[in-house]
Amino acid sequence: MCRTVDLHQAVLARNDENALALRGYLGDRGTVAVNLLSSPGSGKTALLEQLLARAVAAGVPAAAVTADLATENDATRLARSGAPVRQILTDGLCHLEAGMLRRRLEGWLPEGTRLLFVENVGNLVCPASYDLGETLRIALASVTEGEDKPVKYPTAFGLALLVVITKTDIADAVGFDREAFLRGVEQVNPGVPVLETSARSGEGVDALLAHVLRAADGEEAHVPVLAREHERYLDSHDHGDGTGPHRHDGDGDGDHGDGRRPSSGGRRRHDDVPGAAPVPAEARGNTP
Repeated sequence: MCRTVDLHQAVLARNDENALALRGYLGDRGTVAVNLLSSPGSGKTALLEQLLARAVAAGVPAAAVTADLATENDATRLARSGAPVRQILTDGLCHLEAGMLRRRLEGWLPEGTRLLFVENVGNLVCPASYDLGETLRIALASVTEGEDKPVKYPTAFGLALLVVITKTDIADAVGFDREAFLRGVEQVNPGVPVLETSARSGEGVDALLAHVLRAADGEEAHVPVLAREHERYLDSHDHGDGTGPHRHDGDGDGDHGDGRRPSSGGRRRHDDVPGAAPVPAEARGNTP
């Protein structure tokens, strides 16, 4: 008797097991992972360099792992921030997987790291399907990429907990239609917060860091509609407090059905970190 095996689903299931284990590993260390997804050339490396530098200046223990098919150029750039950085070379693979990330972190991730930024391979297709044990998933798009990016890549933007627009300093020069972009975001991910940033001018960088820190404190309330429809995505996310995975199906308001938010790993809140600013109203967007 023949048996048909969906290899794609099998690979994703294995990745989810690894992601769950990685989330527990990070939670035990009090570390919160932030997964950054974007197209090549979106400016996420430049933005991440600014984020890391400001985290270091604010006394927030942060580190980064950056993934590329080849070269260690991005790791060299990010190391200028003063934060610990490591490169993953995927050898042609178009995305990171949880097992790859776990192996790179073991024996390296500095003790006491609060924020771990993971710069995924520049690609809005494959990385969108792979959970990396992150607490916060951010989809980025630059003003040069076109207003229809969110609707062209609905999974990447539809599963994001935050959408970031980059290179806003040249928005007028390239004729970026902000309202059309926001309509596309709302179409694929209703209610997701949107931040506008420029690594060159510094616009929005402090607000982005503050948003990340609030998420690390367990205060991020947004749950994508698309995530509610993906049993696999929901079941792979637990609280990091040893209670196991919980469905986001309570009353639809973004909690876990029991009124609790994800654990922040028992580390100090960002309000106690020197120089950490509260999230301004514009950073909260239209989060429920």
